[in-house]
Amino acid sequence: MARPLSPGASGLLASVGSSLAFGGVYFITPLLAPASAESIWGIRNLVTIPIIALALIGLRQWYVVPEIARRIRRRPLLLLGIFVCGLLIAAQLWVFSWAPLHGRGLQVALGYFMLPLVLVVLGRFLYRDRLVWWQWLAAGITAAGVIFELVRVGGVSWETLLVALGYPAYFVLRRSLGTGHLGGMFWEFLVLAPVAAVLFALELGRGSSLAANPSLWWLGPLFALCSGFALVLYLAASRLLTMSLFGLLSYLEPALLMVASMLNGERIGSDELVIYSAIWLAVLVLVAGGVALLLRDRRSGTPRDPV
Repeated sequence: MARPLSPGASGLLASVGSSLAFGGVYFITPLLAPASAESIWGIRNLVTIPIIALALIGLRQWYVVPEIARRIRRRPLLLLGIFVCGLLIAAQLWVFSWAPLHGRGLQVALGYFMLPLVLVVLGRFLYRDRLVWWQWLAAGITAAGVIFELVRVGGVSWETLLVALGYPAYFVLRRSLGTGHLGGMFWEFLVLAPVAAVLFALELGRGSSLAANPSLWWLGPLFALCSGFALVLYLAASRLLTMSLFGLLSYLEPALLMVASMLNGERIGSDELVIYSAIWLAVLVLVAGGVALLLRDRRSGTPRDPV
């Protein structure tokens, strides 16, 4: 009889599975053309709601959903905050579909590489988190690459900035509202469900995309299900892994997004090598520092709190 996997091994499989699923979804997104990114977001939003609900029930955390409803009744302005959170995460899901459809997947992948570094700096200055020297080094290397890009072309692509700055704004707002959990995400998707349903219905009503690509009848729902499945795996990994290991494994996803973009025909221009090299070097510094920290904790037997 096979022995059950340990939480660490299960978390590792969940994290790698999530990254592979998100990379696969990114790779197949061009197959959804000529459907609009807005309609793709719409069906993804609608399908993800029951998936989150099932995950909450499976984790025995459904009680947080009516708890937020009670908070909204006591303080109606909370619903506005949740709606803004919903818009912020909707923008991320929309650009995740829009970019590979329009040959801009590498720019979004770069944003995902920059995101952890932005969060490191944000945590230091907003929440007074303590940083070690290698985290400062990684942030400095990233800043140097971004400054070079600003001087070279006068700015960084809006897709990169949307991911690198939009997610931190989303995380900060959720934390301030006290909805930084799966139940909060359920409400964020729920409040935008009417918008998602309208966009999806408009796409069906036009019928031009379905006529041009009949496989959308099954590929669209499959895309949404795979996206939801990847999200559940990601959340499972966040619960089963230590903070350090979860953070290190998070770099696998943007690496796979970059691979998927290049398989779809995108290329890094020679004039973009400086900023990409800076980001990769900063990532290597963070990974090396994180691995060293994990090894030190293992030798000393220091417990690490799960996420």
